[in-house]
Amino acid sequence: MQAHATPTRDALRGRRSRWLIGKHPLTLRTQMLRLKNITLHRGPKRVLHDVTLTVHPGQRVGVVGANGAGKSSLLGLVAGRYSADAGELERPAGQRIAEVEQDIETVDRSLLDFVMDGDAALRALEVELAQAEAAGDGERQARLFARYEDIDGYTAEPRAARILSGLGFPAAQHREALGTFSGGWRVRAALARALAQPSDLLLLDEPTNHLDLDAVLWLEEWIGSYPGTLLIISHDREFLDSVVGHIVHVHAEQATQYTGNYAEFERARAEALAQQGKAHERQQREVARIQRFVERFRYKASKARQAQSRLKTLERMELIAPAHVDAPFHFAIPAPERLPNPLVAIENASAGYGDVRVLRSVGMVLAPGQRIGILGRNGAGKSTLVKLIAGVLAPCAGRRAGHADLRVGYFAQHQMEQLRDDESAIAQLQRDGGIGEQQARNVLGRYGFSGEDALRRVGTYSGGERARLVLALIFQRRPNLLLLDEPTNHLDLDMRHALSIALQDFPGAIVLVSHDRHLIKSTADELWLVRDGQVMPYDGDLGDYARWLRRNQAAAPLAAGDGPAAPADEDAPAAPAAAPPRRRLGYSLQRELDRLPAEIERLEREQQALHARLADPALYQRSGEHIASLRSELDRVDAALAAAFARWDVLEGERERA
Repeated sequence: MQAHATPTRDALRGRRSRWLIGKHPLTLRTQMLRLKNITLHRGPKRVLHDVTLTVHPGQRVGVVGANGAGKSSLLGLVAGRYSADAGELERPAGQRIAEVEQDIETVDRSLLDFVMDGDAALRALEVELAQAEAAGDGERQARLFARYEDIDGYTAEPRAARILSGLGFPAAQHREALGTFSGGWRVRAALARALAQPSDLLLLDEPTNHLDLDAVLWLEEWIGSYPGTLLIISHDREFLDSVVGHIVHVHAEQATQYTGNYAEFERARAEALAQQGKAHERQQREVARIQRFVERFRYKASKARQAQSRLKTLERMELIAPAHVDAPFHFAIPAPERLPNPLVAIENASAGYGDVRVLRSVGMVLAPGQRIGILGRNGAGKSTLVKLIAGVLAPCAGRRAGHADLRVGYFAQHQMEQLRDDESAIAQLQRDGGIGEQQARNVLGRYGFSGEDALRRVGTYSGGERARLVLALIFQRRPNLLLLDEPTNHLDLDMRHALSIALQDFPGAIVLVSHDRHLIKSTADELWLVRDGQVMPYDGDLGDYARWLRRNQAAAPLAAGDGPAAPADEDAPAAPAAAPPRRRLGYSLQRELDRLPAEIERLEREQQALHARLADPALYQRSGEHIASLRSELDRVDAALAAAFARWDVLEGERERA
């Protein structure tokens, strides 16, 4: 009997990555993506002028710049959706490009089928297989099954299901019709479709906008294993720092390349701006301003992990600030007229919708100066908690009491839709804030609305402009409690920086739900976790939370025929503030870890043998029942292999921590 070598840990890690992402082998190409002296107009506006860029195979490039600078136009040009007015675009011949579809039709296809439909080659081969089977052409079926194995067709469905689960779709929803999902969830489905299809070049335009923090962390890990070239637009600095090694800054019709992640780009840009006399003076003033509230916070900061995490973030903001002094956003939140204590008290409250209880036994007291970041997976009840605190949602049981002088500033996505589209920003601010035209102009100018922009009908505003206007309206009401539910979704990096600075001097209470980790780290002194209908303090920091999510996701094995499950619902570590004492991996777990590589090797051999049998032309001279049995056996082996990889990953993590 032939001996088989047990795979090494590094080999297993590589095989697991191929399982998660899919083989989709990249054809070796030496040709690069080149833009030579490109000029591009969108309508009457010139967005790019004489731009030259080179992107090498396998590079991960973040595309950054202000809203409206031309970032999406640049990606559209690379994708072939737009044609340059001048210059030349060179792409490798036969390069497979994947991007998120903008116009998603409401179709009756299931969510899983919609995602898999993005792989046109796979679907075309399935049609050919059905035709060959109907014709009884065994030789052709064998050739087609060999091709099917080459493109990794046997694992296409579980891969697509794993992507859907990672982006927040429970396994029970994978067979539901796409048309039953809301617009934001259909955008997630389109992202899953782009990730699931084989590609050499992946173009992602603000992929985190409709994701919660859990899904952002999962996407970050997925991109880390993507083998192709990546061009990604994002306004999330921590996400960019984790996934890219190059930056293209689109500004003033130019596109400038930088080597390094976003933090390194900020340093380089700050140095360039410092060469300008006036910019240097503004930089010094801004750094001094940040240093003042860093010192104030250092004086009062506790030893809690969240507070220490915030202190480190504030210290880093001294380095970030000089790169943003030329931004058009420089605003402060007007001080509240009164700061009662407590602002809101909630006692043993339940909240939900109709007969559905989303939250139970909620108890919390909010006082001036509190800064709380809310964590929890999608659907756990984070927005429900914010509505309960705001008084928008009455408790089903228990009590919610706000002080007579409570003034809530509540930002939620639906408020952008409630703006008066037929009015100007000036008119809305004057009416809402009871101020004169010049004062309204002064306020709006600090939020980037200058000249004619303040007079345009709000109905013509972009998502980012509407979000900025809502923030201006909220802050002018002088709230003493700020409830911010995903406030950064449509904001560019400069505006996010300005918001994080403005929140530092706010003396009232802040409750924040956001997938922007930088905003949470720079704003929140404490974290609360919403889970299983409960709201509880979380004693770790965002790094602890990310590690806990990875462990739970890895611990969720594939159920045969059902795709991957949602993240396992185990008890979250309520107090991971201190590292656990060093320990050895338990004897039974160590034995299981020692056994798994051989088990994985056995399952892979069994998988290969089944693939070979299905590719044998002689098989198709036998009964269809026998073929169906082999396919069923292959499904079983695929699911067992996925579960073994997932279990190995969990035990490896335990071993490394031990």
